[in-house]
Amino acid sequence: MYSIETKNLTYKYSIGTPYERVAVNDISLQIEKGQYVGVIGHTGSGKSTLIQHFNGLLQPTSGEVYINGEKMWEDKTKMRDFRFKVGLVFQYPEYQLFGETVYEDISFGPKNMGLDSAEIDRRVKDAAYSVGITTEQLEKSPFELSGGQKRRVAIAGVMAMEPEVLILDEPTAGLDPKGRDVILGQIREYHSEKKNTVLLVSHSMEDIAANATMALVMNKSKMFAYDTVQNVFAKGEELSAIGLSVPQISRVFTGLGNKFPNIDKKTYTIEQAKQNILSILKNKEGNI
Repeated sequence: MYSIETKNLTYKYSIGTPYERVAVNDISLQIEKGQYVGVIGHTGSGKSTLIQHFNGLLQPTSGEVYINGEKMWEDKTKMRDFRFKVGLVFQYPEYQLFGETVYEDISFGPKNMGLDSAEIDRRVKDAAYSVGITTEQLEKSPFELSGGQKRRVAIAGVMAMEPEVLILDEPTAGLDPKGRDVILGQIREYHSEKKNTVLLVSHSMEDIAANATMALVMNKSKMFAYDTVQNVFAKGEELSAIGLSVPQISRVFTGLGNKFPNIDKKTYTIEQAKQNILSILKNKEGNI
């Protein structure tokens, strides 16, 4: 059983008007449970429209979406349950904070699920811990926090619902490098601990390379590729042809691999590069 599955999923905007266009075009996709998927594509490629189908914010024009084998939209009375199963964090989620305290903001989702106070309290504290929010900060107004801390509170609000799938749309947008690294590290730890499915939408190829195990590439409303991160970034020339870059390490090793057959072109992180070079030196191969 797949965590997320789509069959011939198509979505059109403004149907029947002069502005009608296809935003997602005939996508069939299978994402296994527990995967950390990086979703990439240039602006207008359809990636944001696609992920909004996964928790029912958009209904397909045609095709089907399944969550854990259950067909979405077959029974509209169950859509609320799907939205609890698939948590979606939008860009700049801190703009949606409204509670008098951080605790109140994080508890909003669990309260809507109808949970008892003890379970709500557990979830709020677990989610706060996952994103590095202290007990003291839980009692503060969210508007007293820094921009990065507000972002983490908003993410914790979705985590507190304990979704089976967590989707984050550009969660580090607008943050400084330190804030970006903190949030990505916390999401990585969350995935490692919970073993659930995580989808990270990002324009940063380096962030995808450092965190995801699978990569989903969108291009002109279609799925260009869905494969391991290693295999996707090995297609550097093809990605460049559709206007996407690859991590700098990938570009370097693709070039080296074209000249030296013992170089592994499927190298996309600094650690892999280090091990690749050390292996060559150890075996006394490749005079580069």
